[in-house]
Amino acid sequence: MSDKFPTYKDEFLYLTTTGRKSGQPREIEIWFVAHEGCYYLCAEGRDRANWVQNIRHDAHISFWVHGQRYAGTGRPLDQAGDQSLIQAVSVLFDAKYQWSAGLLVQLCPA
Repeated sequence: MSDKFPTYKDEFLYLTTTGRKSGQPREIEIWFVAHEGCYYLCAEGRDRANWVQNIRHDAHISFWVHGQRYAGTGRPLDQAGDQSLIQAVSVLFDAKYQWSAGLLVQLCPA
């Protein structure tokens, strides 16, 4: 699906989660990197970030990036098997934003 939204900025990804308490859609504007068909976000507040808590409660998400709309799933990268992926994505965040100290979260289109 390809919809253009001129008010959206290309340098950001727009993530919509479902509020874990309200059940309502919640949208944030956030930095991102792409890697091997998925998109990655970095939560400075780690698990304190509401959007991370929403994803942990309901992994179904939608997002807009570069004028494209996607539906898929999200998950924090915090499992032992994620270490090589965390390292690769951290390098991309450091190169793009000179920062990768938060909790990395993977968004994969369905």
